[in-house]
Amino acid sequence: MLSEVPLDGAVGCIGRPNPPSTQDVEMKKVLSAQACQVLAELRKTGELCDAIIKVDDLSFPIHRNILSACSPYFRALFTNSRFDQNSQEICITGVSPDSMAAIIDYAYTRHVKLSWSNIEELLPAADRFLVSGLVKPCCEFLRKSINAENCIGIRNFAHSYSCRELEKHANNFILRKFQEVSATSQEFLNMHIDQLTEILDSDYLNVRNEEMVFDAVIRWIDHNPETRKQEIARLLNCIRLGIITTRTFIEKLSFIPHHKYLKKKCQKALNLIKTVSGIEWAADRESLLYLYRSLIRSKLDYGSVPNNYIRLFDIIISNNTSLKLYNCIYRDSVQCIELIQVFPCRCYVSVAELDGLIYAMGGFDGQLRLNSVERFNRKTNQWSFIPTMNHRRSDARATTMGGGIYICGGFNGQECLNTSEYFDPSTSQWTLISPMRNRRSGVGVIAYNGMIYALGGFNGITRMNTGERYCPTRKTWSTIPEMYSPRSNFAIEVIDDMIFVIGGFNGVTTIFNVECYDSKADEWYDAHDLSLYRSALSACVVRGLPNVLEFIHSDH
Repeated sequence: MLSEVPLDGAVGCIGRPNPPSTQDVEMKKVLSAQACQVLAELRKTGELCDAIIKVDDLSFPIHRNILSACSPYFRALFTNSRFDQNSQEICITGVSPDSMAAIIDYAYTRHVKLSWSNIEELLPAADRFLVSGLVKPCCEFLRKSINAENCIGIRNFAHSYSCRELEKHANNFILRKFQEVSATSQEFLNMHIDQLTEILDSDYLNVRNEEMVFDAVIRWIDHNPETRKQEIARLLNCIRLGIITTRTFIEKLSFIPHHKYLKKKCQKALNLIKTVSGIEWAADRESLLYLYRSLIRSKLDYGSVPNNYIRLFDIIISNNTSLKLYNCIYRDSVQCIELIQVFPCRCYVSVAELDGLIYAMGGFDGQLRLNSVERFNRKTNQWSFIPTMNHRRSDARATTMGGGIYICGGFNGQECLNTSEYFDPSTSQWTLISPMRNRRSGVGVIAYNGMIYALGGFNGITRMNTGERYCPTRKTWSTIPEMYSPRSNFAIEVIDDMIFVIGGFNGVTTIFNVECYDSKADEWYDAHDLSLYRSALSACVVRGLPNVLEFIHSDH
């Protein structure tokens, strides 16, 4: 009579086995390493070997079961009825002896020494013989070695052998470091036209301005002008010509030997630039959408993906009038839906959200600064007027706290303002609060730890690095430590219980500097800078976003 052995270690009880302990796992690793070492020694001495792989004039004694466990290719080879059990010799062509030796060593030891001297032969060999465990470290070696000079070659190499993650990483590197790649890489000059247009056409191309894209196109054509000048029309379709001035476009063409030919081919592009420069924004919607792609290139940062926010970028181009098209992105379905337009045209407007309603305050209609205010109800898709502010203002900034809206600073058409107001939706009334200590236009305003902070801005003379905060209880403003960089028209947000100020204009140039303020320490700290210079930008935090990867381009 057979006795039953308990599977869980308890006498008389049959059940699931207990999970292996850490000690058991470590023991298995040691035994596995020892087994690999013993098997490798047996192969080197030729003991118990049951097959020979011959490459050129070199022979490699092996154990068929070891290679079969490592590679489906060799398993199929050794179990095939055509395999000669008597000679036990396999001749393999199309691979170097060094690569075959490395594959066999990996099958026995699970280790391989990678270098630039063997990687270009070893990865194709590992792919051919289906040694997936070796393909991965080869791809990782190349991923860590990517730079501006070799990224295009690595991308093409990865594509040839279906290394999708490596190809994606290399492609992201090209997009992210395009300025450096296009200026220094010999591989860039040898790119095929199809690859180049794919890169230039990407909305994720990371360039500071569109002139850099134009310069890259000219550099690529100059490498072989007689052949490549025929491609100028195709390449121009990839450039956002609407944000290149006519003068810049013509000046750049005048410095290249074949500029006369290019000017002839670029006449359509010149017409587009002139059209954009003189466009009347009262044109119909179809015309506007036709020009949209030529006017804007998405500017998305690269790197790690945050857990709870999305950044939205927008552009307004005006020609003494303001554009009054409004769109929003519905976060779950990634759809842009058109909202009904506001009543007056507004640019340099202040916007805030309170209790699910969007408020548009003040701004500039092309002739006057406004004090009118509108409120948008998403449920009804309607804007409605609410009482006007006490002061006309554009370039102000608004925030919400305690169930109300605070708006500070701005410009009234004659001078920068230090006035501030508070809107109470329960009474539908605007109330002036204590004026700020400084006049501030292009100011950053945000609610933080029960206070209203007003930072930076332009006072009519210079950009400022000063800041102050308003206490609703005491109804007074008090100064805080100065920022490191003076700035106006910057983005401001609260993340991790600190105020972050991002980019802006310092009075001389657009900046990429980022710094953060901790109210507990009452101190400013440097934060990681932007990769691009940005001014007149905004930032927001959207918590619990389920599909952030669909909005942010990353290396993951």
